[in-house]
Amino acid sequence: MSFALPARLKRLDTTAIVFIALVVVLVLSAILVATVGRNLLSPGSIRDILTGMSVLGFVAIGQTLVILGGSLDLSVPYVVSLTSLVAAETMNGQTGMVLPGVLLALAVAALVGLANGLIVTFLKVHGFVTTLGIGLILKGYLDTKYQGTAGDAPWAFQLFGATGVGPVPVSTIVMLLLAGLVAFLLARTAFGHHLFAVGGNSEVARLSGVRTRRPLILAHVLCSLFAGIAGLLLASRLGVGSPTVGTQGGYDLLSIAAVVLGGTLLAGGRGSIWGTIGGVAIFAVLDNLMSVLQVNPFLKDVVRGAVIIIAVAVYSRRRLVARRERFTRAGAAADSSAGAPADARAETASTPETAPASSEGGPR
Repeated sequence: MSFALPARLKRLDTTAIVFIALVVVLVLSAILVATVGRNLLSPGSIRDILTGMSVLGFVAIGQTLVILGGSLDLSVPYVVSLTSLVAAETMNGQTGMVLPGVLLALAVAALVGLANGLIVTFLKVHGFVTTLGIGLILKGYLDTKYQGTAGDAPWAFQLFGATGVGPVPVSTIVMLLLAGLVAFLLARTAFGHHLFAVGGNSEVARLSGVRTRRPLILAHVLCSLFAGIAGLLLASRLGVGSPTVGTQGGYDLLSIAAVVLGGTLLAGGRGSIWGTIGGVAIFAVLDNLMSVLQVNPFLKDVVRGAVIIIAVAVYSRRRLVARRERFTRAGAAADSSAGAPADARAETASTPETAPASSEGGPR
């Protein structure tokens, strides 16, 4: 017996599936939390979940951009650590140095992203190797110069990570606003259209007149900037900078996992920011659930891994079914059994039985 997906699920957008999965996870988590006498929807629990979303959300937004362009960024945890130190040391407990500290930290992050983008585009080194190398360089610098925490974030800056509107932290509001801005850039600007084109097929994009280097370089710069914002948030919460805060959080692999869970293709060219935010929310809810149930911390990664595998399996199955229905006679029979309109079945049935090899991948 072959695994089959419901017809309605096949027609749903990937982002819609992610948020449906989020609702299911919320309902199941609320039931499980209620068994130990706790309320998942209490203001305290909501605050914990949204707080857990903030840092990973910033990093995952940037990671989405580079993955959409067909690249990757493994240097983000070291950028997070570096910017937390730059900001905390520059501020040094002085309120008047908050703005210079923030601007300097973001400038350093942007330079790291620019280096990543230039190496990927001009030297033609794959993003995985490039960002791994840059990350190791940053790690060596951090391990050599710092033996522990450094700097001092003033109280005015710590308010960024400590205050909220009701149960909603200010950091989460900022993260969602920036997610909306990036979603607008992807949907309504030349940068977004070119980034999707480069991620879908760089050579075709080049032949179509797209300057393929610019969107990918900008994507890497923005990715590091968002990692820098995450570093600033952690510095505001800790009150100091830390050379290990990024690696301890595992933000490189977790951000990639959130992006994949949100439905973005690792090969690039297809995905959405809101799908990524849904993936981040699912991880935050699961982490809160396991903390309340006092599950062994090592099992968190087991649960995350299982969730990612299931999600990717569902997405892959949807794509395979869609291709088969569109390009083969078997798909016409499937459409007929699913109650597809007669004209749609006729159009599908008129497709040659042996489709060209280039059509097998379908439009991205």
